[in-house]
Amino acid sequence: MRELKESLRVLLVCVLFAVVSGVASGQSTRAVPAALLSRVLASPEQAETAGNSQGDVTVVEYFDYDCPVCRHLEPQLRQLLETDPNVRLIRKDWPVFGDASEYAALCTYAAAREGRYPAAHDALILTHQDLESKQDVQNVLRKAGFNTQRLDADIQAHAKEYRDALARARGETSDLGLQGTPGLIVGRQLVLGGTDLPELQKLVQRARNSRGSVNEARN
Repeated sequence: MRELKESLRVLLVCVLFAVVSGVASGQSTRAVPAALLSRVLASPEQAETAGNSQGDVTVVEYFDYDCPVCRHLEPQLRQLLETDPNVRLIRKDWPVFGDASEYAALCTYAAAREGRYPAAHDALILTHQDLESKQDVQNVLRKAGFNTQRLDADIQAHAKEYRDALARARGETSDLGLQGTPGLIVGRQLVLGGTDLPELQKLVQRARNSRGSVNEARN
């Protein structure tokens, strides 16, 4: 498992290099089928919605806390929410790096039940530490002020509910044809490859323009 995880990490670091270098050739996207998008947006989530819950454009992110590309994308998404008050962000945990990543996701679900999801999410996604083990995850969360024994007790008490949420997200990523984290949907478009703030803003505007065209056609 560790060798596979290291191979995935090398691949993602290569992708991250491409992201940091810029998306010079423009963003590649494909439309998400309406029925699948409706299911993605309707499925209940353990994570809290960020941004404007009534926003006119929804961004969906499938991510892993130990994914270096996801960590690079996080500040881009935050800047998008800061600069555009009409965007809603739905985060969906897709732990592809193994048991530690899955444990990290479960811990944030338990933190959400305490009303502290943002603190747990920020601690894990912004850390510079690799999350190779359960101990690594606990160390990060303890430094953020969490009682990990209490989190573990909550995970045990709500194990089926939390694992069902992870299974739903895995099913969605399979249906979307995603190959790895991060996966991103902006409006009705599935983003293929790396992105940055300017490209995100263009995709959001395209989603608004498309929505306006549909409404004009109906009228």
